[in-house]
Amino acid sequence: MDTTYNLNGGYKPTLKRFADLDGPDFFPTPAWATHALIDNEDFSGDIWECACGDGTMSEVLETTGNKVISSDLYNRGYGEADHDFLDSWRKAPNIITNPPYNAAEGFVRAGLERAGKKFALLLRLAFLEGANRQRTIFTEAPPARVWVFSERITFYPAGAVQKGTGTTAYAWFVWDKDANSSTELKWFKPGYKALYS
Repeated sequence: MDTTYNLNGGYKPTLKRFADLDGPDFFPTPAWATHALIDNEDFSGDIWECACGDGTMSEVLETTGNKVISSDLYNRGYGEADHDFLDSWRKAPNIITNPPYNAAEGFVRAGLERAGKKFALLLRLAFLEGANRQRTIFTEAPPARVWVFSERITFYPAGAVQKGTGTTAYAWFVWDKDANSSTELKWFKPGYKALYS
């Protein structure tokens, strides 16, 4: 099997992300990327990590002192398995996750319904583009803040040799039910990768 294929069908030789053989689109989030979010956003109440994978992000979220609920559609040895966020009944004050790339828009719609206070999705910065998203998500329910990384995140499958830097820009998109202003564009200061790696 060619592990460099893209789940949407296109071959992307410049990307370091490649398909996970245990199930679609599983790339653990480096701990420093989650620390950047929780160092700059306050979360009051329980946090649901609804695509928890192997628990990498959940373990960082637990450092907030909030109760963390972890689930995933696939069984990766952590949290509640076989739980489909897109078809879930569960709600939580806060939802934080790195969703599968090919389901990002569905996660936004579900998050708007299921988060009582805030939900934050780690997405490609290019998620800001697109006529359909402009007409729907960004017109009807824009995020309160978009936190752009000043350092590139590189995603690797568990156990892979980690070297080099990624070629894709990422940001945390934060929807805040208490925010009344238009979307703020913010940048994380450099240094999180060195501090938390």
